[in-house]
Amino acid sequence: MAEPWAATLTGLKKTIEEQTMEKVFEIYIKTTPERLWQALTDPQLRKAATRSASVFSPIGRRARATRGVHPGGGPMMSGENLEVDPPRRLVQSFEAKWSEDVAAEGTSRVTWEIEPVGDSCRLLVTHDQLREGANDELYGGWPMILSGLKTLAGDRRGPDNAGLADVRPGRRLASCARPGSPPARAAFPAG
Repeated sequence: MAEPWAATLTGLKKTIEEQTMEKVFEIYIKTTPERLWQALTDPQLRKAATRSASVFSPIGRRARATRGVHPGGGPMMSGENLEVDPPRRLVQSFEAKWSEDVAAEGTSRVTWEIEPVGDSCRLLVTHDQLREGANDELYGGWPMILSGLKTLAGDRRGPDNAGLADVRPGRRLASCARPGSPPARAAFPAG
């Protein structure tokens, strides 16, 4: 009599423990898939877009990467490329290390999907394999990262004179403008 009850509890425990969630972020950027891919995979450009102290984003299947520098030393996060399909799709494992709380969450996965849409690209970022109720520090920074990518890779000056060539290692672009006015641009040293 206790055996079916124990089997039900075991099944329920397994279901609860295996529940995962995903967070999906979408942004449209007036750029080409190749420019957006470059912004995602070039270490200096990724560093400018994510405002990270340092970035290592090797491209190649199973290439390991570390990103950022933790104040106590060591990487802010690490992972490896699980799937690389330029300039359309990049799947990476994601291991956060910036605090004990996020490190305890274990490894999750980030999928970057680039889809051309007219003269723009749709960038879909799916952060999944997160534990249900996972620490929101794991995925809360994505809007800022996507905003940085849009600023970096987006066509800010028109199709004939825009490009990532304006971004030099050690420099960060900033732009701001009032609605209806031409964008103001300034380059600041990365700091």
